[in-house]
Amino acid sequence: MTLKENNNSDPPETVQEYKPIEFYDYFYNQKNKKNNLKNYGEKSAHLNNFFFDYFKGYNIPVAFEKKESKKKLQLLKTDEFPFRVTIINNADSRTAKLFPIKAGTPLQLPIIEYHYGDSRDSLVTESHIISFNLCTYDELKFINRLCSKLNAIVKSFFERRNAVLVELTCIFGKFDSKIYLVGDFSPLCLKVIDIEYDAKKPDPYKIETSVQMRKYTDYLFKLINGE
Repeated sequence: MTLKENNNSDPPETVQEYKPIEFYDYFYNQKNKKNNLKNYGEKSAHLNNFFFDYFKGYNIPVAFEKKESKKKLQLLKTDEFPFRVTIINNADSRTAKLFPIKAGTPLQLPIIEYHYGDSRDSLVTESHIISFNLCTYDELKFINRLCSKLNAIVKSFFERRNAVLVELTCIFGKFDSKIYLVGDFSPLCLKVIDIEYDAKKPDPYKIETSVQMRKYTDYLFKLINGE
């Protein structure tokens, strides 16, 4: 199978081919505890809206069509792949335990991880993905190319704002034999820190409370608004 470098210049013809994606006013922390947070859904929708529009300028095939309401985005009705792709630019705690490297150290080459389902503990390999028919080999190659391009785009975006993209998680889906970026650019999946360490800024790896998430979300908003 040869994958097409598709773009969004040819949208589907009928509204039935779209679906609303709603963002809610809560999140689950590292311990899988639910935390309610006012306006979190609206802000998550806004962040996703911002980056989807931004990626269109780089010819990234995004499933995003339009913002339906404060908490809802309209996306193509894709068949979502059952795995997420995480791109790690700076050593996380797991990497630091396995290799002689300090957590937070910039990596010479980004690490690409695949996670089956929603759990961070569900790490799988390319062989798992192909063996269990989660996608084809050519589709995975295409997804990896997209991830490399996305990582370069988002890293550059934050570097111009004196911030470092340490980790990015992407979700993909397929519509009409084409692969699209579906998400997720919510605060939990977008880990960014200042170039110069600031103890007052929340650590995206250690967000446990609603107060911490509010501070981190506000920090991301300041970055995308150029503040």
